[in-house]
Amino acid sequence: MNFKIPAVFAAALLVAGGLAFTAVSEDVRKLPESQAEVRLSYAPLVKQTAPSVVNVYAERTVVRSTIFDNDPFFRQFFGGGQGRRQTESSLGSGVIVGENGIVITNNHVIEGADDIKVALSDGREFKSKVMLKDDKVDLAVLKIDTTEKLPPLPLGDSDKLEVGDIVLAIGDPFGVGQTVTSGIVSGLARGNIGVSDFGFFIQTDASINPGNSGGALVDMKGELIGINSAIFSKGGGSNGIGFAIPANLAKVFIAAAERGDKAFERPYVGASFDAVSADVADALGLKRAGGAFITKVAKGGPAEQAGLVKGDTVIALNGIPIQHPDALGYRMLTAGLGSDVKLTVYRDGKEREVSLKLDRAPENPPRDERRIDGRNPFAGIVAVNLSPRVADELQMPGDNTGVAIRKVEDGSPADQLGFAKGDIIVSVNGTAIEDTKTLAQMANSDPNIWRVEINRGGQRIRQVFR
Repeated sequence: MNFKIPAVFAAALLVAGGLAFTAVSEDVRKLPESQAEVRLSYAPLVKQTAPSVVNVYAERTVVRSTIFDNDPFFRQFFGGGQGRRQTESSLGSGVIVGENGIVITNNHVIEGADDIKVALSDGREFKSKVMLKDDKVDLAVLKIDTTEKLPPLPLGDSDKLEVGDIVLAIGDPFGVGQTVTSGIVSGLARGNIGVSDFGFFIQTDASINPGNSGGALVDMKGELIGINSAIFSKGGGSNGIGFAIPANLAKVFIAAAERGDKAFERPYVGASFDAVSADVADALGLKRAGGAFITKVAKGGPAEQAGLVKGDTVIALNGIPIQHPDALGYRMLTAGLGSDVKLTVYRDGKEREVSLKLDRAPENPPRDERRIDGRNPFAGIVAVNLSPRVADELQMPGDNTGVAIRKVEDGSPADQLGFAKGDIIVSVNGTAIEDTKTLAQMANSDPNIWRVEINRGGQRIRQVFR
């Protein structure tokens, strides 16, 4: 069979060097043979998609302490104690996904902002409000304050991406203006990059720099297939390793915002999972390492009702192989609340299929939030009864029980004593704290000495206060 190597491939082989270089002869080089080859460009795709990418300006007020704030002498004569108020601003990118002005961006772009403005590619600016945000998946949905129709970018199917696919990254790096970079998909299902708890990123070598966060990763069909979120860099610049949140997760998040959800709820399974190492796979009789090994099943939860037991290994969801617990969490998250999924489970050397209903985490016991006041170590905290739903909101393991600290007011006695959000109050002066009512009663008991035991991230801490 005779065939010719296109000029673009020949150039790539020459750059690669080594054996590839010796395999290509000089006579393969040729001029473009058609007007279409001469005009080959990403420009039409950029013109189609760039108007949907916006700049997001976030302003927040912060309080800076001075030497007068912490010194009683200076406070007496010069005032202070309130700190110095300053305004900080940050710049990121966003993507219009609804013609009614719905924009998706990263949560870290707008976190703590008092005022958020969105600038279109043509320079016009609009105020916007937050519809939904979540720091765990690092996503936020904004609504632009306008009645005119805006150009949305269609959302693609990120599950169809393959390593090697060409992509464009569009955003506003360093605030220099809208910029387009090109690259390929370098990897899929990346995790542990330090920007959120989410562990299923798209990796690309398209240049991503500060300011690109929240911008668009676009495929060759002009569809949004990722939200640019982070880079791997020691110096702050692009080293060719960028990460984007898959569009399929963005779809679920946007749908939750449009429903008016106040929080982004994850499906509750009622089970804990661990990764399957090569040694564990060998012990279980699996042919290769991979899957999500069940280490604990909550009594009465969806997993138990579906027939899952400790020691099972989930190896697929709806026929899609599961390599890691993060992958299982991602697949359930994108399947959506209320759906039924088919899990392929490996148990005792055999595979079986299990149907699992994805539903919201239950709020049992009722949360019964209480703010603690008075002369006691807990003054200034908001305590709440732990349930699977509250545990998810506080980003804690779902099997925790008891009373947790939901909030600690700045400068309060509890804050000064070191109590923190997420602490579980186990006992006070030997009395087990099983609900917020008991905690409130103990806080009003006024003993001479307080002996407090808390659970912080699985570690028991005992303290004594006078």
